[in-house]
Amino acid sequence: MSSQPYYRQATPFAVRLNSLVGRLARLGISLVGSAELTVVGRRSGTPQRIPVNPHTHEGAEYLVSARGHSQWVRNMRAAGGGELRLGRRTRTFHAEELPDNAHKAEVLRTYLARWGWEVNQYFQGITARSTDAELLAACPDHPVFRLTTTQKN
Repeated sequence: MSSQPYYRQATPFAVRLNSLVGRLARLGISLVGSAELTVVGRRSGTPQRIPVNPHTHEGAEYLVSARGHSQWVRNMRAAGGGELRLGRRTRTFHAEELPDNAHKAEVLRTYLARWGWEVNQYFQGITARSTDAELLAACPDHPVFRLTTTQKN
């Protein structure tokens, strides 16, 4: 077993597709609920942008990293928040990372029920139908942030 945190790097095709989805979000076109995340780079200090699938669970909004401990996750931990954009609408938010517990596992379950068609390949066999124990075991590999909107434009 590797001591490195789980991360599944995007393929060149996925990078191109993400670029397209991000451009569409900047134009105000959301593909099945996608938006563009902007978070300040922890080393460069420059804004980094990536399309994401904001997820609502029990009235709260979350960002889930299907690919694991990615660059946007590391930047979010350092910055403590960012912006979600769809067209001209921008929401600034504070982000709090969830601990690996039953609540996070339930957020992952509902995320997989909603977005599994797109992200199941990154969850190493875990699906919305997995047991509570299986989902809890997957929690360390998939960071989840609860968003609190601080400003809407």
